[in-house]
Parts: sequence; C-alpha cells; structure tokens
Amino acid sequence: MEKTLVILKPSAIQRALVGEVIKRFEQKGLQLLGIKMIQLNDKILDEHYAHLADRPFFTRIKDSMMITPVIVTCWKGKDAVQVVRNMTGATNSRVAVPGTIRGDFSMSMQENIVHTSDSIENAKVELTRFFQDDEIFDFADAKKQFLYSNDEI
Repeated sequence: MEKTLVILKPSAIQRALVGEVIKRFEQKGLQLLGIKMIQLNDKILDEHYAHLADRPFFTRIKDSMMITPVIVTCWKGKDAVQVVRNMTGATNSRVAVPGTIRGDFSMSMQENIVHTSDSIENAKVELTRFFQDDEIFDFADAKKQFLYSNDEI
C-alpha cells in the first residue's frame, strides 16, 4: 500500500471546502493516517517548490500558500498516489474535468484547492518534509476487506 501527501491549500481553507475534500478521499476508500494544520513559511516553501524557483510565478505561489495556514494530510491505499492525482484533476482547474476536486471547486491554476504528490518517490520526500514519524499513524483498516479483493492486498 502506498502513502501520499495532500495539502489543502489556503483556497480550500478560505472557501470552507476542507470537509468536502476529506470526505471525497474517505468515500473513495483511502485511509487517513495523518492530519495537521500548519503555517507555511519561506524556508519550507523554498524547499517544497525548489523545482519552480526559476519560474516567474514562484513568488506568487509562495505568497498564495502563506495567506492562511494549510492542512497537510497523509493518505494510504492501493496505488494511492495515482488515485489521488486522478481524483484531484488537472492543475489548471479550468480544464479539470467535472467530478474531480479541481473540476468541481476551482477556476484557477494557482488557487486550485490542493497540492498532491506526483510520484511515489516525491510522496516519500514530501511526507518526511511535513510530518514527523510520530505524526503518521499506520493502523489496521477495518474496511480494507470491503475495498479490495484478496489478490489486491
């Protein structure tokens, strides 16, 4: 089973969509292993978005991510990284298909409700960036037998 990071951005916080976003992941069958609210700062954003540092919109991203605290979450499930990416939709919300989180709740490239890990490798790095080991709780999932067939787990 994979673990992945989802950050509920200030746009989700300000628009009171936190419960709706979490509800969608839970209804899909993903298991919530960690959740906390934090205030991001320049240091962590410089690290998190280092791959965008030379882009003209880098400052805009950082400013946007510091408007309010964010909620960082850790989710677990079979192919969790790809499942979450599919549920989230395209980064540019204007082209995200209806039924996805961004397709249903956003009109922006930047103010697009969530950040999600884009690979298994990045999920591991990002989870370590935002969570201490004792903040992620890996426990038995009572509903697992109703989510997956025996040969999937």
